[in-house]
Amino acid sequence: MPLPSFLPTPVTPPPAFLVPVLRAAGCVFAEDEARILHTCARDDAELTAMVERRAAGHPLEHVVGWAEFCGLRIAVDPGVFVPRRRTEFLARQALARTGPGATVVDLCCGTGAVAAVLAARRPARLHAADLDPAAVRCASRNLAPFDGEVHEGDLYAPLPAELAGRVDILVANGPYVPTGDVPLLPSEARDHEHRMALDGGADGLDVMRRVTAQAPRWLAPGGLLFVETSERQAGTALAEVRGAGLDARLAEDDELSATVVIGMRPAR
Repeated sequence: MPLPSFLPTPVTPPPAFLVPVLRAAGCVFAEDEARILHTCARDDAELTAMVERRAAGHPLEHVVGWAEFCGLRIAVDPGVFVPRRRTEFLARQALARTGPGATVVDLCCGTGAVAAVLAARRPARLHAADLDPAAVRCASRNLAPFDGEVHEGDLYAPLPAELAGRVDILVANGPYVPTGDVPLLPSEARDHEHRMALDGGADGLDVMRRVTAQAPRWLAPGGLLFVETSERQAGTALAEVRGAGLDARLAEDDELSATVVIGMRPAR
């Protein structure tokens, strides 16, 4: 993990013990993490506590309380799904097609990272929703500067009824790990992120199917749906989007191992 550009350069180098401790705990980017922890800690006691949590396997983002995402600092609370680097591809795909004043909905929003990127770059009427109360609290803080409305509930259920048929950009980064694969996830995710943000059902596409099935009702004519999925699920996900009556295609980024299904409600 490269040191984010918005972090100040530490006045003094990290204590010598940090890197060996982090490396022994399995941190691949121990040097970068040491600098981040050293920069974020307010005093030696807090630094020690942070290092202990990180060495015990807590995600770095939970330890320092934020993640860098598309150049923004996104608050991340313990237990909340950490924005993944590959999801920056989802955000960029949506951003490229978001016009000023668009109505944007971010479902399964987690921290609200994707919605924050869209709002920061393209002023929009912004709504986000998540079933996890901890994620809703986190997203509310991240989207407050953009006057975003964050709703707690299951997918579309908590959204204002007047949004039906008026959504220009609908983004969904729901859980898509098959239930049987959850135990195979890195411990940082498996042990420290809420399972509802990871487990997508038997084939990983349960939530995606529910998002897709209702998307035509919420999208405006010509409105776009963006759904993150995996390469192995892409064919099935694409068929689901088309089966819902949307025009659909795939966008992929090999470097980030990112796959996004893009669906469009026909203009007529």
